Amino acid sequence: SGMIPSHEEDLGKWAAPFVMAPINTKNVHRTNFLLGHPYGTDFKYDEMMLTSPGEAGKAAANAALEFMKNPFGAKPPKPGEGPTKEERENGFYDVVFVADMADGGRLQYGVKGRYDPGYGSTSRMLSETGIALLSCAKPGGIGTPGAFLGEDLVKRLEEHAELTFAVES
Repeated sequence: SGMIPSHEEDLGKWAAPFVMAPINTKNVHRTNFLLGHPYGTDFKYDEMMLTSPGEAGKAAANAALEFMKNPFGAKPPKPGEGPTKEERENGFYDVVFVADMADGGRLQYGVKGRYDPGYGSTSRMLSETGIALLSCAKPGGIGTPGAFLGEDLVKRLEEHAELTFAVES
């Protein structure tokens, strides 16, 4: 399970719970459903974040687990206590999705973003998703960005939100 730290032998690193996984995994599974199960009805999806190898990686993975239990501690942040403008503008992320296929093959897909993922990049993704919805031909309802917007959203995010998407292997 993605909520328990584990050592990923094939990657040589520790994996820790990822704070957005409880939301993202449901979004991915709903997208698979709405698109008619292109990934199959037995599709499994989970998210974790990689730390580093060795004892330091194990300690970081366990610290992430503790954070997940009580993300803000006794005192949640107050308005204005987030990252500075400089931190938001200089933040970035580099995500690798690893897909283990039923036939034993493996695919890797990368998503990179400029700006802090919690503030600078997310606001751009939300704005571009809203703009893309204005020209969405789907009939409406309870959908997901992947099911309703697909490649059109990927293109918008690359062109306007400074994200890159690429198959890595």
